[in-house]
Amino acid sequence: MNILLTNDDGINARGINVLYEYLQELGHTLFVVAPDKQQSATSHSITLHNPLRIIKQKKHFYAVNGTPTDCVILAEQVITKERIDLVISGINAGPNMGEDILYSGTVAAALEAMFIKIPSVAVSMAAYTDQKFNTGAKFIVEFLKKGMEKVIKQGEMFNINIPNLEYEDVKGINITKLGHRHYEDFVKKQQDPRGRNIYWIGGKAIWGQEEGTDSKSVSEGFVSITPMAPKFTQEDSFKKLQNWLEQK
Repeated sequence: MNILLTNDDGINARGINVLYEYLQELGHTLFVVAPDKQQSATSHSITLHNPLRIIKQKKHFYAVNGTPTDCVILAEQVITKERIDLVISGINAGPNMGEDILYSGTVAAALEAMFIKIPSVAVSMAAYTDQKFNTGAKFIVEFLKKGMEKVIKQGEMFNINIPNLEYEDVKGINITKLGHRHYEDFVKKQQDPRGRNIYWIGGKAIWGQEEGTDSKSVSEGFVSITPMAPKFTQEDSFKKLQNWLEQK
């Protein structure tokens, strides 16, 4: 099987390199095509107004001066000479749950693969520091041994979040839906050395604890697998909208 690894943390990030090392035991052909620098929160953006360059670092390792989505496109169109059978995006240094998936370059790369009909998963460690990437990599190896790529339907991808625990301490695996997230102190105001106002977007994430959600599952020590498809049309609102248009 030909497997493409990508991410949004950059080609030198620990997560993608730990995953690469663990996957070698399975005997698949691995390609690493990832951004040459940090690209977190770039969502599904592509580079249209600047040229893209592909730098071969070593056999099957390529750095791209673009976004995670750029990496998937170039890997499929330019770099690999054979069909890609599976795309794994990650392992991300931080969770990608709830509404955060809309900002995530990690998730976007998996979605791009889905758009071009390649089975794909996004994998994230649910911690912002001291991530136990070995745990995440072990679960991906386990899933591949079970033939995970065969159960991903066309038109969907799997979003996987892994609690930041030792492998043996993880309680199990749950199939979940997306939860909810909001931030405290989302915009922080500061001043530069010349006294001018500057702003940082960020803050502390507050994760919802609704039963059956990714955030609830991970907070209780379970791996979360959320099947996802970008179906944005709200069909339940068709009748309401039609009635509104017909009002005199």
